[in-house]
Amino acid sequence: MITESTKQLKEWIEQSDNIVFFGGAGVSTESGIPDFRSVDGLYNMKYKFPPETILSHSFFCNNIGEFYEFYKDKLLNLDAKPNKAHLALAELERRGKLRAIITQNIDGLHQAAGSQTVYEIHGSVHRNYCVNCGALHDARYMKDFPGIPACSKCGRLLKPDVVLYQEGLDQHTVNCSIDAIENCDMLIIGGTSLSVYPASGLIDYYHGNKLVLINKSATQYDSRADLLISESIGETLDYCIN
Repeated sequence: MITESTKQLKEWIEQSDNIVFFGGAGVSTESGIPDFRSVDGLYNMKYKFPPETILSHSFFCNNIGEFYEFYKDKLLNLDAKPNKAHLALAELERRGKLRAIITQNIDGLHQAAGSQTVYEIHGSVHRNYCVNCGALHDARYMKDFPGIPACSKCGRLLKPDVVLYQEGLDQHTVNCSIDAIENCDMLIIGGTSLSVYPASGLIDYYHGNKLVLINKSATQYDSRADLLISESIGETLDYCIN
């Protein structure tokens, strides 16, 4: 549905050339990748352990087999394709309007859509490194490896370059994200509940008057938004580029 708020967003985008987009799992659900907290999300699926426990540093260290069983099954969605939201954001970057994408997602779909400046604050499934020799391996290698993935060079354990619970964010990526938000004139936040810290704290670095929230469910920051849209993020952004 095209609402007055969606029309306002399109007008703001047409007037701006310094936009930053900050997105979460909801950006990729339209590509068939489940988010964490919706009715159909990972937190509501039944496993021997809760997803947040499995995706923790301590679980990785102590239950490596079960970690990789879950990781390969639920996080390596290698057949997923960019949706309208990813493609629209890539187009806005090509037009010189979007300066950066800050994403909590680890699926690499922004890059697959053609976006160049992407800050992955939670890492990426497409980068995996050997804990011994540092050799890098792609996501397909991890997906196809039987059992616990081992380095093709030295045979030691591989670890995804993904920020697990109990691990800190990469400071360089955080600094780049803060700089982008502080200097943009428009911040669009989409597909995130803004409930995961410290990532959600990045919103505090925006000091402009065009804060846009696009999310189907309410967030704790709704009252701070200058524009609030509760529609499909893919359809909303697609409308704005056409």
